[in-house]
Amino acid sequence: MSLVYQLPQHPEKRDEIVEEIRTRGIGFPLTSGLRSLVATKSGNDALLRRTLEEAERRRTNPTASALPSEAEANELLARTRVATLAAAEAMPDFIVKQLIKRTAAYGNTNNWIPLDNLSIAVSYRANVGEEYKVLTVNGMPLGQEVKESKDYSKYVGGASSSGVEYISSLADLFKPESRTSFKPVDTDLLQTRRTIVYEYEVRKPHSRLTLTADKTSAANVGSRGRIWIDRGTNRVLRFEQIATEIPPDFPITAASSLIDYDWVTIGENKFVLPTRSEVLITAINKRQVVQSRNEIRFRGYQKFGAELKVIDEIDEKDFPLEPSPGLMRQFSNL
Repeated sequence: MSLVYQLPQHPEKRDEIVEEIRTRGIGFPLTSGLRSLVATKSGNDALLRRTLEEAERRRTNPTASALPSEAEANELLARTRVATLAAAEAMPDFIVKQLIKRTAAYGNTNNWIPLDNLSIAVSYRANVGEEYKVLTVNGMPLGQEVKESKDYSKYVGGASSSGVEYISSLADLFKPESRTSFKPVDTDLLQTRRTIVYEYEVRKPHSRLTLTADKTSAANVGSRGRIWIDRGTNRVLRFEQIATEIPPDFPITAASSLIDYDWVTIGENKFVLPTRSEVLITAINKRQVVQSRNEIRFRGYQKFGAELKVIDEIDEKDFPLEPSPGLMRQFSNL
């Protein structure tokens, strides 16, 4: 645990600590005091926290939390590739309400300031892809003109779109042309399901990931991250994507997303679709480094063509914090 005390001054040691925990495990109980210490020293780092929790499960129940053999990990990955690509081809046309809580921070402080809450209608059609229409901002509709527009960014400003293609981006990961490299690194418990965690990388020449800034600038980038695969169903339950190989002169300097998937019912059938997501973007705005964060919840999946009025209702419990309209103007050019 001595390395943990070095994290405030040397955050780059996080990966070294994670690798050591995965390799050696822990030989002591993970008490509430230790959890608090690690959270304080690491800035509540999610990867380190989950790695420690899984090491604790492995310590107390070695059989249930055993690391997979190379053969098992490869077989699960192969089954998941087939299942994911098949599911993308069989995806129904649907609509869903997307609730977005937008916050921002100056520099790299992670001191998040509430901006606003958006309600977005997302439609997915196999022959079109994903389309977005704004329904409300802070609970107030913006008029029929906005609802009928396919590009709502000019009406709400800021980092309004998540920038994530929730269906296609996961499928792209498993397509041969992406030449994705996978490496099993750990196990984890997610949604009460036993999962295997894989790290992956897609190099820029084979990547379809694009970052867009200032509504006119775009850059093709590579990506890396992790996926959590359910050992029982061969489906991805969590997908982390971190942009890599970003051009040095591009306004966006860092971008990442984390998507949780679960089984949802559309019509009479069940599909694995997003239930929540978080998108983080760091950009240079008028010589000021600004972070933006979109926390996203998905509500009310329905068949495409259903009445939007059903999903135009906002649940206040989703976003209890009050937005700051004045601060929204400061970040309107993100």
